[in-house]
Amino acid sequence: MDFSEIIGNHHIKSHLQQTVKNGRIPHAQLFCGINGSGLLPTAIAYAQSILCWQYEKESPEYEACKNKVSKLTHPDLHFVYPVNTSEDIKKNAVSDHYSEAWREFVLNNPYASLFEWLQAIGIEKKQGNISKYEAESIGKKIALKSYEGGYKVLIIWMAENMNAECSNKILKIIEEPTDKTVLLLLTENEGQILTTIKSRCQKLQLPLLTAEDIANQLVKNNDIDFSTAMQIARRSHGDYNKSLQLLENSGEDKVFEEWFINWVRTAFKAKGNKSSINQLLEWSEMLAGYGRETQKKFLFYCIEIFRQALITNYGAESLKYFEANDKSFSLQKFAPFVHQNNIFDIIERLENASYYIERNGNAKVIFSDMSIQLTRLIHKKEII
Repeated sequence: MDFSEIIGNHHIKSHLQQTVKNGRIPHAQLFCGINGSGLLPTAIAYAQSILCWQYEKESPEYEACKNKVSKLTHPDLHFVYPVNTSEDIKKNAVSDHYSEAWREFVLNNPYASLFEWLQAIGIEKKQGNISKYEAESIGKKIALKSYEGGYKVLIIWMAENMNAECSNKILKIIEEPTDKTVLLLLTENEGQILTTIKSRCQKLQLPLLTAEDIANQLVKNNDIDFSTAMQIARRSHGDYNKSLQLLENSGEDKVFEEWFINWVRTAFKAKGNKSSINQLLEWSEMLAGYGRETQKKFLFYCIEIFRQALITNYGAESLKYFEANDKSFSLQKFAPFVHQNNIFDIIERLENASYYIERNGNAKVIFSDMSIQLTRLIHKKEII
């Protein structure tokens, strides 16, 4: 994967290429941003530059090195990513157990989300994590000599999912670096990374992609005109992966939309309706069965849709981007129930739920309580 294949962020790419050219490669780096802005493809392109620098450009050795990196089979390029037990892996799951699935996943779409990765390996209802068993595997990889005599690169994708034991292992590696070993930690949530790790890494912040960069990529890879591509790009808010989901009407947003519509419809009917209350409790139990990261992302999705409803209610059409895949759901009809007298309470309930989910609260209780509160808030009258 070459830098020329990475969407936008030209100044970031130029900076990384310069560090390789000048031979000033920090041994531990923290890449922050969202997956849809190119965290993983940027890291892989950087790894390619590092691993292939020792060969003359366009030489057979250089081309062979590039080819191995592009297929994610280079022996000196290692990946770590969140996993869990599954039907095939019954215990002590580590990244290497899913290496074939990982290669297929990344080569298909390196901008994809954690939710999509967990779906790809059939554990979307579990919490993906980087565990103590992974820490042992990382130690062995770091101890290996470079196969091709140059650098070794270890990419830790979604590093915020490292548990304490693994984090401490990484901290020790950073504090006692081995020669020509580069650690690239990729995170969507910098706040969850151990402070002692952050302080010892060189940080690189990847900004959101521009709508024009996303649109150009959509036109290049899909049979659509630029005008349509720009509409999709604006709705994706700098996230290329979301633009692909909008284009295909698939991905996590489609799942979240189904959950959201079911939730608000049931909550609306639940006032004085015992059967609907039972349905809300069943909905809460269903959602409680998913991993913590999926639950948090869904809550953020709900916040966005409620804000879109508020914008629609007050006529700010230029800021509206949400269009439901479910044609039976109309944001225009839903919008009057979201207004100045309930929006702050609704957002507060959703943010509180995310806070308690983050701290390992009982998900079923959290979602049940939030749902029952919504039945009251959604019927609150607007007082002008």
